[in-house]
This record gives sequence, C-alpha cells and structure tokens, in this order.
Amino acid sequence: MKNRKFCDTLNLDKLFSVAAEGTYEAAKTAPKGKAPVVNIVDAGYFKLLGNGQINVPVIVKTRYVSKIAEKKIVAAGGACVLIA
Repeated sequence: MKNRKFCDTLNLDKLFSVAAEGTYEAAKTAPKGKAPVVNIVDAGYFKLLGNGQINVPVIVKTRYVSKIAEKKIVAAGGACVLIA
C-alpha cells in the first residue's frame, strides 16, 4: 500500500456542513453543560484540523484532532472525544 498515513481531513469551519441538519441551532440554544455530538468518522473524515472559528459548544467524535482545533473547541465550551 502506498501512503498508509493518509486520512481524510476536515477543517473546523466546515464542521457543521457534515453534521446532521439542525445541529448548529441545537448547539446555540443548548442549556449550560449540554452540547450536541458531531461524529465526523460517520461522515468519512478521520482528522479534524483547526482552520476556522467556532463559537458554539459541541462534542466532536474523531480519530485524530490537531492541537489548534482542540484548543478552539474547548474554548467554545465543547470537547473532543477520540474514537478507535
């Protein structure tokens, strides 16, 4: 196999385009301590990169996440969950 380390990536600014419909609105109106879950592995992406901004709390399930993306998600009140 060529290039075993390649994995499809998704930037933070495109996160809600692969999420289910209405996820952004649910994140904006969620009460304190609750956030919608976005699983980008189900959409075919395996690594989340930090290009873009996020201002609503979400829980992102992914295999790989960059340090910048994780920092921005946590600053917005969300979390990153790594899955196998």
